[in-house]
Amino acid sequence: MSNDIFNATLIARHDLTPDLSVVCICGDDGVVPDFQPGQFVTLGLPRPVETIPALVEGRAPNGRLVRRAYSIASSPKERRYLELYVVLVEDGKLTPRLWNVEQGGRLYMDPRIRGEFTLGDVPSDSHIVLVATGTGVAPFISMVRTYRDCNRWRRCTLVHGVREIEQLGYREEMEAIAREDQSFVYIPVVSGKTVAEQTWTGRRGRVQSLFNEAAFRELTSEPLVPEDTHVFLCGNPAMIVDVQTILESRGFITQTKSQPGNLHFERYW
Repeated sequence: MSNDIFNATLIARHDLTPDLSVVCICGDDGVVPDFQPGQFVTLGLPRPVETIPALVEGRAPNGRLVRRAYSIASSPKERRYLELYVVLVEDGKLTPRLWNVEQGGRLYMDPRIRGEFTLGDVPSDSHIVLVATGTGVAPFISMVRTYRDCNRWRRCTLVHGVREIEQLGYREEMEAIAREDQSFVYIPVVSGKTVAEQTWTGRRGRVQSLFNEAAFRELTSEPLVPEDTHVFLCGNPAMIVDVQTILESRGFITQTKSQPGNLHFERYW
């Protein structure tokens, strides 16, 4: 990599809360890399100037970037930009700096898209259950945007758990898709107890509570069985461990590099 570290532009940004944002990034060549829904891109910004005496604006020694991977929320059909769903980590190394990048600001974007958290090996006659907490919903948004109306599944259920209502960043879009497509079910779950959350009339608690057989069937009109169901988990590691334990006790098999399965997960930290 040359000393010219910036190769992409933040072309749009929508702050949902002070610490949650939807950002759109485009490379300098104007070409969105090909990718599969569920994959991620790596962004980078220079380390703090006080740690790099040689840093000048727009330039830094090779390897002196703070890099982090972010799942892509946009569909590969969107050729203008990559959309990311990002939360500010106050003591993080990258997001506090990313929050200072305004529209039109410059940053580094790895031109290579990576990741194996995709629907590639899932049969099209499956019930696909996508379970996320927080910004872990991003890869699933890409999947829904891409595969809706494509007969990619027999049924798809998206469960999104958050603490505050404002964190349901794609709620209106997903509810609209669910109204139009009877094969898609969207279940937002709110766990917070502030005044705002007390007005919430939807599902409450943690997403783990949905995985008893009665609750799942009531919400989806489907049994939760391993024979024709693939479950994808993304977000809080505690959620992933809890749901994995529940589902493995019911016969689901966690997919690994050496073992095919119907339970797939990607941790965000």
